[in-house]
Amino acid sequence: MNHPSLPALLALTLALAACETPPKAPPPAQKNAQLELKLASGTYRCEQGLRVQVGREVRDGVNTRINLVWNGNSYRLERDFSYSGLPRFEDTSSGLVWIDLPWKGMLLDGKTSKPLANECRAA
Repeated sequence: MNHPSLPALLALTLALAACETPPKAPPPAQKNAQLELKLASGTYRCEQGLRVQVGREVRDGVNTRINLVWNGNSYRLERDFSYSGLPRFEDTSSGLVWIDLPWKGMLLDGKTSKPLANECRAA
């Protein structure tokens, strides 16, 4: 029985490796992978009779920040990247976070992640 020589096996291995297709490069990162939903400004009525006033600032079709009134105080929340792409706004000085879902909004304490106002719907 003839056994192939080591140089022949090496040549065959290199030839097969050359036929392999290179892995696909990941797609280029999108500049803005965040969702832009048409969401209401105005009063949001929440669970337990709570209310949140939301005014949106839209520039070039992008909701860049919101002005929020909560418990008699006004806050300016800047758009912050969210992994899910849903609109998320945060005021780092107060720690307030507003998250927009297509069917509701919610206000969170960003420091503890506890909800302050939940199930908020535009009035």
